[in-house]
Parts: sequence; structure tokens; C-alpha cells
Amino acid sequence: MANLVYYSSSSENTHRFVQKLGLPSTRLPVDAASEPPTVDEPFVLVLPTYGGGDGKGAVPKPVIRFLNNKTNRELIRGVIAAGNTNFGTGYALAGDIVAQKCAVPLLYRFELLGTAEDVVAVKDGLARFWAQTGSGTMVATMDASRAS
Repeated sequence: MANLVYYSSSSENTHRFVQKLGLPSTRLPVDAASEPPTVDEPFVLVLPTYGGGDGKGAVPKPVIRFLNNKTNRELIRGVIAAGNTNFGTGYALAGDIVAQKCAVPLLYRFELLGTAEDVVAVKDGLARFWAQTGSGTMVATMDASRAS
């Protein structure tokens, strides 16, 4: 099991990263008028960070709408965040915010499109995470240096 739910804006950066993973995934709608899906099994959320590093508006609005659904919040098991290191402490801040609010681990951070090394680390880390995560027990198993 390696279910991913992700949001990617029209820039497609996060979409391209998720496609490289080759894992089952559901994309949140970009169009604000579209209803976000309701998931029916545990998932890891992959999202970009918005804003200029001050934290305001860091979490994309479609992600907030998706997580406002109680069922979706109950099934989130971890977060993977994209960001831009040019924003310093704001790098991948959306991941920190969602992980804290949903009480799940921030599993990994990657810059912009991610590298080939990021793809391997996330695929391997997700395989370990899903193998070790059961009955609501969260175990962050990915490269800790990238998640902090």
C-alpha cells in the first residue's frame, strides 16, 4: 500500500515529482469550484509550499479544503512537502504546518521538482513507512536529515 494524495498547481512541479514515483495517487483539483475527493483508506499527503517564506498562505487553499473533511483528516498518515530553499526557514513550511495540525509525521522535504535521489528516498521510505505503520501507529522512517 502506498497511497498518495497530492496537490499541484498549474506549475505542475509536485505533479511531475509524484509521477516519477510511479505509485497510486489522487490529485486534488486545482479548480477552486471543484469538490475535493473524500478518501476511503490511509494516505500520505504530498504538497507544495506557497508564499514568500513568512508562513502566511503557505498551505494551498485546496489542501485546506480537502483536510476540512473529517474523514480525510482521520486517514492522513504522513506528509511530504515541496519547497524552495531560497525561502530559508519557510522552506517546505506547508509540510510542517499540516503535520503539526494533523498530528502526523513530516516524512520528507524536497526542493521544487525533486532530484533522482529524492525519488529513490521517497519510494524506499514509503515502502518502509507503510510496512511499519499499522493500526494508527505512526513511524517516520525516511531520511531524518531531509525532514528536519
